[in-house]
Amino acid sequence: MNKRIRLTKEFRFETGHALPGYDGLCRNVHGHSYHLSVTLIGEPITDPSHVKYGMVIDFSDLKKIVKEEIEDPFDHATVLNVNSEHKALADTMEAHGHKVIRVPYQPTSEMMLLDFVAKIQKRLPDHLELASLKLRETATAFAEWHASDNR
Repeated sequence: MNKRIRLTKEFRFETGHALPGYDGLCRNVHGHSYHLSVTLIGEPITDPSHVKYGMVIDFSDLKKIVKEEIEDPFDHATVLNVNSEHKALADTMEAHGHKVIRVPYQPTSEMMLLDFVAKIQKRLPDHLELASLKLRETATAFAEWHASDNR
């Protein structure tokens, strides 16, 4: 019998960004109430003497990873592509005490999602697999990453 189970935990954070070179309104600095869903695959621990017996992962352990890698750094920060004219904007904002995340990519939901995949994967125990991430930028728009699409 296959015992692999998918677990999902959801997270919320507020982040600003701007898309340099974009031909629409999102070229301006603005923000979103992001919702991130993280789904893992694994088998429940079968050792009755283990403190996490019956769990694939303790939800609090997953929460700690996402809090440290994504929520704390990105919440109420402005994400700017420093390989663009926004490097100067990042410098100015930081000089005025603003929380800025400097990234080497266009800070779209799609590219932020790939960044989050790398950050979460490096922290997961070997017996767990990151199955998918879903980053909701607005009530009607989101990006998804699935491990099965990337094999």
